[in-house]
Amino acid sequence: MNKEKAVIVGVYDRYDSECEIDENMKELLLLSDSAGIEVSGQITHKKKAIDPRFYIGKGKAEKISNIASRNGVNCVIFDVDLSPSQSRNLEKVTGKKIIDRTGLILDIFARNARTRQAKTQVELAQLKYMLPRLTRYWEHLSRQEGGVGIGLRGPGETQLEVDRRNIKKRIKKLSDTLEKFEKRRITRSKKRKDIFKAALIGYTNSGKSTILNAITKADVLVEDKLFATLDSTVRKVKIKNQFDILLSDTVGFIKNLPHHLIASFKSTLGEVKEADILLHIADITHPKLEEQIFAVNEVLESLNILEKPTIIVFNKLDILKNEKVIRQMRYEYPDAVFISALRGIGLNDLIQEIIRFAVKDFVDDEVVIPFSKFKYINKIKKMGKVISTTFEDDSIHIHYKARREDLGKVRRILEEGGK
Repeated sequence: MNKEKAVIVGVYDRYDSECEIDENMKELLLLSDSAGIEVSGQITHKKKAIDPRFYIGKGKAEKISNIASRNGVNCVIFDVDLSPSQSRNLEKVTGKKIIDRTGLILDIFARNARTRQAKTQVELAQLKYMLPRLTRYWEHLSRQEGGVGIGLRGPGETQLEVDRRNIKKRIKKLSDTLEKFEKRRITRSKKRKDIFKAALIGYTNSGKSTILNAITKADVLVEDKLFATLDSTVRKVKIKNQFDILLSDTVGFIKNLPHHLIASFKSTLGEVKEADILLHIADITHPKLEEQIFAVNEVLESLNILEKPTIIVFNKLDILKNEKVIRQMRYEYPDAVFISALRGIGLNDLIQEIIRFAVKDFVDDEVVIPFSKFKYINKIKKMGKVISTTFEDDSIHIHYKARREDLGKVRRILEEGGK
């Protein structure tokens, strides 16, 4: 199967530096590669104002058309979100398929969706994106079939309305399906509410899945591509043989991630919202490190969880060339952890930080249980850490640590016979 060929277009503010433009173009190139698109040309445009018809102005659109034709491409990718009318006008001028930033990200999502839940979330986002652009798709169809004026009025308009209604019905059905997924997730979450939960978050391709694999010995897909993993992966892991925690990996974030995409992935991001602590993974080697951290925080703010306890984890320490970056990040983030998940460097430090957060609200308690309730010791271990166990004639004396809110649960389990 031949790859689609494209020219990519970066649109920037006139105050952006050459370094910023270069890094943004590299990300757009990586996004295009992750979508399976072969890039054969790059164009940058510094805008003074947004053109309501073409976003970049008709003159620049005609220049892009000439470059696209010379390069023999079939699409032009813009690193901004375009309105339906802007996309339509640009396609008329260039004669090429126009893909904006959201359309490109949705294409990557569609390629990487593996589970039913991920596919449902992606299809919902795609249909919401497509709905206001239906007229544009109908114009494409009319040109392909050779009927420039036929089908665009009268019966064509009727069919367009039919398509709109069908898409709205499908959106409703997909939304209902995702609500069912969400209810199941909430039910599962209630069953494991006594287990400490940590969620890996971060800019896409920062190494979250590698960290999950390193800590849990799981076999989660790791690829050097953006949005390689869309599904939330949850693994139970015993920390230092002390107590169990649930560690979850979620979809990576990216700057300018449209809010309706975040909304579509509400069920997946539920793991993040219900976590006791967030592990914010950042690629310390990336030139736009601070900007990526800010982009992740923007998403957290949109989910109303920016204030949730968070450990900043700087990853990829093994390939960092500039040690000044470490000194700067230690100064700006004094509580951060520095690791290389690939090489196993600093993982013990990260685990110790997780333990510190997990037990900081723990308090000591002691219970005496009869031998007949010996099996309930395992329930106590799941809620906290058993410090010592002393066997007496007809009972067991247990000294343990647990979160203050769990102390009553432990005693209730014993009093009610574990019911």
